[in-house]
Amino acid sequence: MRKLAYYLAVTLDGRIAGPSGEYDFFPAGDEQQAAAYMSWTTTLYPETVPTAVRAAMGLADAPNRRFDTVLMGLGSYQPALDAGITNPYAHLRQYVVSSTLKVADPAVTVVPSNPLALVRALKRESSDLDIWLCGGGKLAGALLPEIDELLIKSYPVVAGAGIPAFDGEFDPTVFEVAERTSFANGITLTRLTRR
Repeated sequence: MRKLAYYLAVTLDGRIAGPSGEYDFFPAGDEQQAAAYMSWTTTLYPETVPTAVRAAMGLADAPNRRFDTVLMGLGSYQPALDAGITNPYAHLRQYVVSSTLKVADPAVTVVPSNPLALVRALKRESSDLDIWLCGGGKLAGALLPEIDELLIKSYPVVAGAGIPAFDGEFDPTVFEVAERTSFANGITLTRLTRR
């Protein structure tokens, strides 16, 4: 069965964005450190790079290695819309869970409710590739029962306020560390699996 993996960037205090959706405050380190980190992550997960910048990063023809489907909340989709991009991950099947978004690009499926049913149906599909939960915190909170794996990029910064990685009901869920990689720029990538 396919897995649902939540691949996210998070601050030391568990925020995926600032109070107004800001994400430009995550430190990347110097140019060399940032390049080494990006090379490592894009080798593992090239499909998580938005279509608009894939060519510039040398990934125009890179095959999807881990995911063939992306699932987003409106807050994760909105930055692309604000930039005039309606189809941010053209190389993936795209779903946006939103009760307020009425019209999207024909390549993007808007799901107005019941994200758990959507994920359960996607997991039953026959595919060698998994489902990427891109965000946000409310959607991750709603989908916690179906999240099989966490891929957490932890940045050495405290936001103080903002959007939490999980915004939902109190529901302690145990994951186990499967692997951890540290980078010279202070970022740590931890892969955790559901116990």
